[in-house]
Amino acid sequence: MYIATYRRRFNAVFFLFFFFLFLCVARLLFIQFFRSEYLASIARKQHNLYVELEPRRGTIYDINLRPQAINIPADSLFASPAGMSSADKERAIKQLAPILGVERSYLSERLGRKKYFIWLQRKMTPQQSEEARKLNIKGIGCVKESKRCYPNGYLSSHLIGFAGIDNNGLEGNELLYNKYLKGEGGWAYFLRDARQKRLEIWENMVLPKDGDNVVMTIDGVIQYIAERELQKAYESGNAKGGSIVVMNPHTGAILAMANRPTFDLNEYSSSSQDSRRNRAVCDMFEPGSVFKIVAAAGALEEKRSREDEKFFCENGSYRIASHVLHDHRSHGWLTFSEVIEQSSNIGTSKIAQKLGPAEFYRYIKLFGFGAKTGVDIPGEISGVAKHPRQWSKISIATMPMGQEIGVTVLQLACAFSVIANGGTLMKPYLVSEVRDKYGEAIQEFKPQAIRQVISPETAARMRKILTGVVQHGTGKLAQVPGFTAGGKTGTAQKLEPDGRYSHSKFTASFVGFAPAEEPALVVAVVLDEPRPYYYGGVVASPVFRNVVSDTLRYLKTKQSVEEVWKLNEVKQIDFGNGGIED
Repeated sequence: MYIATYRRRFNAVFFLFFFFLFLCVARLLFIQFFRSEYLASIARKQHNLYVELEPRRGTIYDINLRPQAINIPADSLFASPAGMSSADKERAIKQLAPILGVERSYLSERLGRKKYFIWLQRKMTPQQSEEARKLNIKGIGCVKESKRCYPNGYLSSHLIGFAGIDNNGLEGNELLYNKYLKGEGGWAYFLRDARQKRLEIWENMVLPKDGDNVVMTIDGVIQYIAERELQKAYESGNAKGGSIVVMNPHTGAILAMANRPTFDLNEYSSSSQDSRRNRAVCDMFEPGSVFKIVAAAGALEEKRSREDEKFFCENGSYRIASHVLHDHRSHGWLTFSEVIEQSSNIGTSKIAQKLGPAEFYRYIKLFGFGAKTGVDIPGEISGVAKHPRQWSKISIATMPMGQEIGVTVLQLACAFSVIANGGTLMKPYLVSEVRDKYGEAIQEFKPQAIRQVISPETAARMRKILTGVVQHGTGKLAQVPGFTAGGKTGTAQKLEPDGRYSHSKFTASFVGFAPAEEPALVVAVVLDEPRPYYYGGVVASPVFRNVVSDTLRYLKTKQSVEEVWKLNEVKQIDFGNGGIED
């Protein structure tokens, strides 16, 4: 009886333990085959830190390979909230808020998320980084990233543009050439200790691919000269805005482009949208008298007139249909050349009438107005050039003097380049090449001719006429000491909201080239609403003069230095080969 009872108890205990063992084995098998990946992922999150490895963003250079946009190292602060205790979080919120300059509620919200990786502050200052590291808070760490820096501040700001916190281009060349500059990101799994501190031991890694470098056609010295002179005119003329473009007329390469107001690339987030607008390509305006070159060139090319033909300028008042056309001063008889030199509206309208609406419109389009230039700058507009079907009875008289048409500063520079280079419309461009990190060119951008607008003979005749504008016409203040120059002044009334022309708001401009015999530069200057002086020959011509004067001297000096270096290189090669005589 006692033995039977003992055996039953023994069997019951045995089967109980056996059943428990069976449950444990079943549980282990379940975990092994059905829950292993889930639990392993939790372990990886606790002991491994996934970090994206940022590629080095490419550098932007000017034509002399001076860096305009570079990268500097910066620490970014991250947290692992899922691995932090409440005390750690409270300490982090209390001590990091004043260092990072953020509200405690911001950190509280970030650290309240159940995640193993979250950014607290991207690309801190060196002082912030040092103070944050000293705290040594569990679950808080730093990752090295690169921060975009612009060593020249506001210089070329509208051309270079800027990149955001993730090194993605947002404006300018940073945006347009982002696919070259950005590179390809990598990643790595770093090990962490029990306190969630990152160990400098990686389990797996894919290295990032650095971005390529971009070389612009901009010359930093010429850009500085242009911005300096534009700033002077902008301030002294109390202007609402202003733009300047310096081009090589033979290639279309943009040597300088600037706008006012402007902004510092390193402080772009605090700048206004108005100051970031590249007015030279995205603002349209009526050009005024600088547009008179179109009718003049067309009439000469089509042999509808010649330089010595005389036009009666009606003593300053000329009625066309219901409109009375006025000159800024009364003129009687003027030759074709004198009409352009003295900027007679009446004389120009008569030249255009001899050319005819169809032919005049054809030359408007040939010179590139009413269409985008195709320049590699974001935001370019086409302007407005109405077809003759949309003209009024007085359009043939007003359009030749720069009314009823909308242009950009860059379009004007391109149009005057046609006259300067012998009659060819060139496509303007801002980037000369893209290079890899080893300095090898992977893509080059060459000068591109769009079309022949006028013959070389007509271009030469127009250069002579425009040289007269500077020598003894309305552009005398554009005379460059030591050099000859040609160009055209412009003063255009702005439109009021009701559609009438204003008597107090003007756009002043001067577009020209130098040296007149063999032009190396085309410079277009436009000032928006200067006051109290608003004539293009008074406020814009001196900007042209100063920019051309300093730029030509710089280019001459630069050429001399390059020739000396080439000579030295030749001599070194000769001596290395046995001293061959020069």
